[in-house]
Amino acid sequence: MMQTPLTMTQMIKRAEMFFPKKQVISRTASGIQRFTYKQMAERTRRLADRLAKIGVEKGDKVGTLAWNHHRHLEAYFAIPCMGAVLHTINIRLSPQHITYIINHAEDKVLLVDQDILPLLEKCASELKTVKAYIVMTDDQQLPETTLSPIYHYEDLLKEANPNFNFPEDIDENAPAGMCYTSATTGNPKGVIYTHRGIVLHSLALGLVDGGGISERDIAMPVVPMFHVNAWGMPFAGVWFGTTLVLPGPYFTPKILAELIEQEKVTITAGVPTIWLGLLKELEEGKYDLSSLRTVLCGGSAAPKGMIKTFEQKYNIPFKHAYGMTETSPLTLISTLKSYQENLDPEEKLELRSKQGTLVPCLEMKIIGKDGEVAWDGKEMGELALRGPWIASEYYKDERTEDAFRDGWLYTGDVVTIDEEGFVKIVDRTKDLIKSGGEWISSVDLENALMAHEAVFEAAVVAVPHEQWQERPIACVVLKDAYKGKTTKEELFDFLKPQFAKWWIPDDILFLEEIPKTSVGKFLKRTLRDQVQKGVINKN
Repeated sequence: MMQTPLTMTQMIKRAEMFFPKKQVISRTASGIQRFTYKQMAERTRRLADRLAKIGVEKGDKVGTLAWNHHRHLEAYFAIPCMGAVLHTINIRLSPQHITYIINHAEDKVLLVDQDILPLLEKCASELKTVKAYIVMTDDQQLPETTLSPIYHYEDLLKEANPNFNFPEDIDENAPAGMCYTSATTGNPKGVIYTHRGIVLHSLALGLVDGGGISERDIAMPVVPMFHVNAWGMPFAGVWFGTTLVLPGPYFTPKILAELIEQEKVTITAGVPTIWLGLLKELEEGKYDLSSLRTVLCGGSAAPKGMIKTFEQKYNIPFKHAYGMTETSPLTLISTLKSYQENLDPEEKLELRSKQGTLVPCLEMKIIGKDGEVAWDGKEMGELALRGPWIASEYYKDERTEDAFRDGWLYTGDVVTIDEEGFVKIVDRTKDLIKSGGEWISSVDLENALMAHEAVFEAAVVAVPHEQWQERPIACVVLKDAYKGKTTKEELFDFLKPQFAKWWIPDDILFLEEIPKTSVGKFLKRTLRDQVQKGVINKN
């Protein structure tokens, strides 16, 4: 067989060659902007040309601090297709972590949205390798800033070569992109993505039993483009000629609902907190979301009650998936097998609430205390993965040896696997609750609580106990209509038929909000500290 390289240049070339009329619909600070793939590809070539002229060379890191919009999409392809490395930076991290990330990655140039300039200005004096800043803005003039030297994105493109030729000698195993974990403890950890890994991961997103993304779709990645490359949707979407809807900065559930309705979005992706917010908006307003064929959900376990509401009340198919920064991210997806469609609704819901089966090209093993666990849906073990889009190490980080062993990535997620191969996340290793020598899954308790009609969000954490070592405490945010009406006794009564007595939390605390990470996951460590110290913000 021919040994042809798998590189990202083929993705953008295919889009401009076969789908020049298809659109990128971009919401920016000044409103909705529309570009054809022909225009987007030309702008991408112009950006690559200008980056080269200001000194970006093969292998250089180019950082982005930006929302989901067309300019960020152009950077997604211009940077790796010229042989440099796209480094998407999580703008929700602290200035200290952002400084660490930029210095650790050794970014040479930074592309930054205008509204994020104040955040970057706080870090600039400590940045060691940055040689230039490019502001992505709808305004015709550069904003006042202390950053220097600074360029206007659109002005650069006007001066650039629209026929810039991407190099033909890019190695498929060369770095194309990098992201850093959001870091619940310590500094963020860097992960490098190769051209080959991104191409193969994009193919998996196009599989019918994967993401199922195709040319016919209108796809809206809500997950930020600075979070594991928006789960790879922009890469796959451009390659397949999919219409892309990019929701831009500071979106709300109302804005998302309006975009889905107006642009006839068929597939969208985000974390559970996004979809909980959308459900709340759907309860308060009237929208036609009938165009949606799939809501992809990952990042943390989706409550069973939320899946049920989407599918049964609003007739919106909901697909649960699993991945992490280290896995590009898609590894598991909960697609029912053909014969499982005949199960009763509750059995199907139980399966769909699991993280699902392994996607093609990957391997997994689940290691318990006595070796690999039984496929019985009960025995717990840590999930380990390997495959062509799974990282093999952290970038220049001694913590590599903690997670990568014998050619496998040990995820830190405790799971079970049933007879059909459906994996269910039970907990993070550090969040499992050990009571009297037995394990309690905080995720199962959270999902059960969020199935109650009054509960908006729920998180369960462990607190020390003299007799039992640890005991669970539940923290609950009620929906507005139920505040002051729903009691903890009512929630206890709701839980008791579902769990063994020793699983039931010792207490249920009502909160105004649950602390979250920069990517919308529950920040269990902070919550645990607040509960233990008795300083939690109760309502």
